[in-house]
Amino acid sequence: MQDLVSDYTGGKQQSLVQMKKGQMTKATFLEEAGNHILTYYQMNGEDAQALLAQFEQYIFGYSILSTLIDDPSVSDIRVISYDNIRVKREGRRMSSDVAFASPEEYRQFVDYVATRNQVNISNLNAIGRFTDDDSHPEFILRFTLSMPLVNSYHEPYLCIRKIPKRFPQMKDLIAAGMLDRTTAELLVTRFRSGSTLICGGNSSGKTTLLNALKETLPDDVAVLVAQQADELTTYFHPDMMFLHSLPGNAEQQVSYGLEEISIAGLTMDVDFFIIGEVKGGEAIYLLNAAYTGQLCAATIHAPGAHKAPEKLVDYAMQGSRYSRDELMKFMECFQTLVFMKHYKVAEVYACNGWDGERKSLRYEKIYERNTE
Repeated sequence: MQDLVSDYTGGKQQSLVQMKKGQMTKATFLEEAGNHILTYYQMNGEDAQALLAQFEQYIFGYSILSTLIDDPSVSDIRVISYDNIRVKREGRRMSSDVAFASPEEYRQFVDYVATRNQVNISNLNAIGRFTDDDSHPEFILRFTLSMPLVNSYHEPYLCIRKIPKRFPQMKDLIAAGMLDRTTAELLVTRFRSGSTLICGGNSSGKTTLLNALKETLPDDVAVLVAQQADELTTYFHPDMMFLHSLPGNAEQQVSYGLEEISIAGLTMDVDFFIIGEVKGGEAIYLLNAAYTGQLCAATIHAPGAHKAPEKLVDYAMQGSRYSRDELMKFMECFQTLVFMKHYKVAEVYACNGWDGERKSLRYEKIYERNTE
């Protein structure tokens, strides 16, 4: 099996690439692989069929990680070494029950993942970020891969974020215990009437909540979504546009970051502007849009609702001509701050405006929940 995978990540890599691009059907690819086994591997027909079946599962899944990818309770997979695979299950990190047989098998798997997703992992691209949005029926898979060239240890690091294609709506989040019905109704009302900032740590449910909230917007609201990866989608809203960033690399110098697509988006005559996750200079365009009366929403990493405005302003100050106080005043437009923890709504704050004497925002906590 390892020899066969080596063949298709080496000399026969082109067949794998053609299949990934849709230039070769799955049936043709498997027929070719079957002929390759019969030609170059000394085994009887029954063993050859067994090997082909195993190879099919490997190629069209993700080897031993397939069980974790299929598991709906797992949101993140972190391969730290061949025998140390960690997961985040329902917001909590823990060890998994799977492992590769050896460092060699793990490295072979990494080569296969890169080939399958048409990614070059040479020294010029020792850190790769890429997305597989068509191999799994339930999830978009977002990969971050770092190679030993930049790692302190001699094995690659592979992180996989799973993004549900059929994201839950508000009624599903209520059923799952993320929030109760009263809080859901409160957030929907505030989301439609004022700008909203949702914060929390990694895999805390920020994007899941934002995805559900935006689906509650009326059909006559024109919405633009700017995001790094295609995490926010829509089921049925008729007037919702989605732009994603395009990173440059050693093979492709053209790049469009969130800042560039935010600038373009604000010229598209929209009523509601959403940034999937604020990470840099795009924050100033979000703040400017909110301060001119446009409804906005975004997610951001922050350890608490009260820290989110400071984090957004820190990003907005990158290359901005505004002072910190001016930008903090802009933040009064974000009338709702939501803090997520362990896939639950932990805090909701309402902004009651800017205190000119104290040079600070006035916030009122309108909801709190113990998420421990």
